[in-house]
Amino acid sequence: MATKWTIGGDAADPRLLARFWAAALGYVIEPGFDEPDGSGIIDPDGVGPAIGWLRVPETKTAKNRLHLDIRVAGPGERDAASTERMRVKAASLVELGATQVREEFYGEHLGHIVMLDPEGNEFCVG
Repeated sequence: MATKWTIGGDAADPRLLARFWAAALGYVIEPGFDEPDGSGIIDPDGVGPAIGWLRVPETKTAKNRLHLDIRVAGPGERDAASTERMRVKAASLVELGATQVREEFYGEHLGHIVMLDPEGNEFCVG
């Protein structure tokens, strides 16, 4: 049996990141863990790991050593349909407060889109 695990992160505004990532991933705010100094999200189906953020006084100063990838392209090789799914998801995330940084290509097809969450943490849509 696998060990259950969660992801923890630092934030200037834990509630802001919890709400952004809940919308991005289809998660919900974790009951009992939604305070100004700490907030978390959970998979409503109980499959994916919980993710939580704690308030810290210092700002982000360097590239993330770990980041999340949102996988919407689908299995197999990249094609026009996978490109469309990635671009649609990236656009919806921009509406939620993310910033699109650049597109990376695998040969002639879009491989993934590099983005920043509302606090400048890197992640990819692939």
